[in-house]
Amino acid sequence: MSDENLTTIQLAKSVVKELKNIRKYPRETYNETILNLIKTVKKSKEQKQYDVFLHTIQQAKMKELWDNDADEAWENA
Repeated sequence: MSDENLTTIQLAKSVVKELKNIRKYPRETYNETILNLIKTVKKSKEQKQYDVFLHTIQQAKMKELWDNDADEAWENA
């Protein structure tokens, strides 16, 4: 990476310590560690969107299965 593509950011020492604790290997750079965090968050968001999608689809079928006269008749027996 050339110097013109780099920037300096300030991090609290506690954040640097946490970054050191989560890196995959001892010589992993902070840049690599942060990129891995970004990938993880993106993947998590995609998974959550998928879960919400499935839940929405399942709601209609569950309503059909559970909200019916036969079940209500058993509840009142």
